[in-house]
Amino acid sequence: MAKMRVSLRFPKGLVTKPIIYQLGYDFNVVTNIRKANIDDQIGWMVLELEGEMSEIEKAIEDLERQRVDVSPIEGDVVEG
Repeated sequence: MAKMRVSLRFPKGLVTKPIIYQLGYDFNVVTNIRKANIDDQIGWMVLELEGEMSEIEKAIEDLERQRVDVSPIEGDVVEG
C-alpha cells in the first residue's frame, strides 16, 4: 500500500460535482480530505490517497482528465 498527498484546484463548474466520492467508487483508493476551501465558484483541497500506486496514478489521471489541477505535495509519498 502507498499513500500520497496531492493539492487539488477545482475550476468553476466542478465544485458542485461529487468528484472525490467518485474516485473512491471508480478506483481502489481510500480518499481522506485533509484540508479544503470550496465555495460556489472555485475550490482547493489537500487530498490523501491510499492504495496500490497503480490505482493512485489512475485516480490522478482521472482527476486531470476532468480538468482538476493536481500537484503532488513533495515528501508526502509513503510506501507501505
